Amino acid sequence: MSTETIWIGGGFAGQLFFTSRFVVQWIVSERRRESVIPIAFWWFSLLGGVTLLSYAIWRRDPVFIMGQATGLVFYARNLWLIGRTRRALPA
Repeated sequence: MSTETIWIGGGFAGQLFFTSRFVVQWIVSERRRESVIPIAFWWFSLLGGVTLLSYAIWRRDPVFIMGQATGLVFYARNLWLIGRTRRALPA
């Protein structure tokens, strides 16, 4: 298997993670009968973003790199805020 095939497989895996976040969000929202963004949405966003950023760097695509790198800041920040809120709640 060539290095290029492995990287393309990684790119598809990143896209699968990224798409999974919307599937998770949809399922949770349907179950609760309201729009909900579960923590798994942010974890899939982060995992997909890191994977796609790696692929974009390998492709040397500055537009793709900029888009994914910027998104990672937002995903990480949301996870940090969620963690901080959970730590502040009484046990």
